[in-house]
Amino acid sequence: MARDDNRGRGRDRDEAPEFADRLVAINRVSKTVKGGKRFGFAALVVVGDQKGRVGFGKGKAKEVPEAIRKATEQAKRQMVRVPLREGRTLHHDIEGRHGAGKVMMRTAPQGTGIIAGGPMRAVFEMLGVQDVVAKSIGSQNPYNMIRATMNGLGKESSPRQVAQRRGKKVADILGAKDAPAAADA
Repeated sequence: MARDDNRGRGRDRDEAPEFADRLVAINRVSKTVKGGKRFGFAALVVVGDQKGRVGFGKGKAKEVPEAIRKATEQAKRQMVRVPLREGRTLHHDIEGRHGAGKVMMRTAPQGTGIIAGGPMRAVFEMLGVQDVVAKSIGSQNPYNMIRATMNGLGKESSPRQVAQRRGKKVADILGAKDAPAAADA
């Protein structure tokens, strides 16, 4: 059985070496049975190409490596593309919600870095964002924080998308001075 797992992992690395992954949380759960306790593990993983694509997944198994593998596979299947300004920050301020979790994400000038807590930081690093200021309000549960962050990132739109939706030119949306920079994005 171990050989099959190793072969499968090698194949995954050859298929998609461009993806980086980050283990956000691992949770040990136990079930009490007649002979004692049975332990299981749940893993939360964020995967991204650091060029504007990111996804998260969770996996459960009796052993940690198997839970991480399952979570990584799910994260790769659920990847979304997020438009970035100049490839380093968000286009506009956004707010995301999931359950009791609420996150606020703001654009930041160059050199600010990633100012965000735990699970949100992992999402931004895997996404390829270099400058952002973010705050989590409400739930500190890593699952809810990541879902709220992904909800907010799903709402983001680039000037090009807004112009296309309105049937205008990018220059009309931004104004003449910012038009060349937005056309690159």
